[in-house]
Amino acid sequence: MKPNLITKIALSAVVLASVVSCSDKKEQKETSKEEVATIANTKGSNKPIVLQRADPFIYKHTDGYYYFTGSVPTYDAIEIRRAKTIAELQNAAPFRVWEKHASGPMSRHVWAPEIHYLDGKWYVYFAASKEDDIWRLRPYVLECSGQDPLKDKWKELGQMQAADNDPKSFTDFSLDGTVFEHKGKRYFCWAEKTGGQFAASNLYLAEMESPIKLKTVQFMLTTPDYDWERIGFWVNEGPAFIKNKGKIYITFSASATGACYAMGMMEADENADLLDRNSWKKSRNPVLKTNASKGIYGPGHNSFTVDENGDPLMIYHARDYENAVGDAKVVPATDKRPLKEIVADPLYDPNRHARMMKVKFDKEDKPLFEFY
Repeated sequence: MKPNLITKIALSAVVLASVVSCSDKKEQKETSKEEVATIANTKGSNKPIVLQRADPFIYKHTDGYYYFTGSVPTYDAIEIRRAKTIAELQNAAPFRVWEKHASGPMSRHVWAPEIHYLDGKWYVYFAASKEDDIWRLRPYVLECSGQDPLKDKWKELGQMQAADNDPKSFTDFSLDGTVFEHKGKRYFCWAEKTGGQFAASNLYLAEMESPIKLKTVQFMLTTPDYDWERIGFWVNEGPAFIKNKGKIYITFSASATGACYAMGMMEADENADLLDRNSWKKSRNPVLKTNASKGIYGPGHNSFTVDENGDPLMIYHARDYENAVGDAKVVPATDKRPLKEIVADPLYDPNRHARMMKVKFDKEDKPLFEFY
């Protein structure tokens, strides 16, 4: 996903510091076309399923198709592709269902879309900012009332709405919204930086009243507590939901977006009050992190789906090299930073590829994430 940036004034120094904090080794060059071809032919959980798509999300619908979306490298549009199998997604034609505005809200940094089918309609949740205030990220919603989300018309519903008695939700740097249902209730979980320019990015949870509005006030699920969540930036983001044998799990990503990016996990009993912080327990250590021997760097921003047999899969992104290098070609001209600083920014490195991992469970029935 994206760094939890502090201020536009301090941006350059913070970005460069985050790159150094992940690794002191010499930066590598961007992956060439030949290298990308080699990557696509690798085996195991480090094999990309869709190239150059960060923040990947897959929804398996009742029609038997897998619907895939993720952040496009130019951060300027939302694309959806579908296929009967996950293996076919790479070669499936991407359909551009929405493009950013020329100015105003939703005109910059279109990030981390998710596609959901709720109450008989299709919805896409995503974050975007403004050309004249590029770090003013807010969550937005698109709706498609037709049954074919690749061909039927999408309309903008505007910004995600807070509960009537909640003056705080979505008033600051907000992104990475996801939706899940449990025991007849629908929940919205997202990342938000609140409390001033030096605040951390926390995860918040609330019950939903409708696909575009919250019913309850925001509840802080987790804040960056541990050292592995504070490398480069203090970040908790990219939540994803999975159940197993009486427990609810929410995975999340932490730290800056280089090789130090890692995944943590929260867990709660399925009968607990999910909006009570005492219901949740947080992993002391990351449940997934860089594995140089497997060629996986900075794994994170995951989602969950199932394979053709109904067994759980985790979809995530990672790079194939340690030191991210920005691609100046995808940086809009309105970005006023010097070129040398853009090139050093991992945010503009397009080679975070979408990948797949089988979800296993340990002797306590907790999700276990292992490269193979």
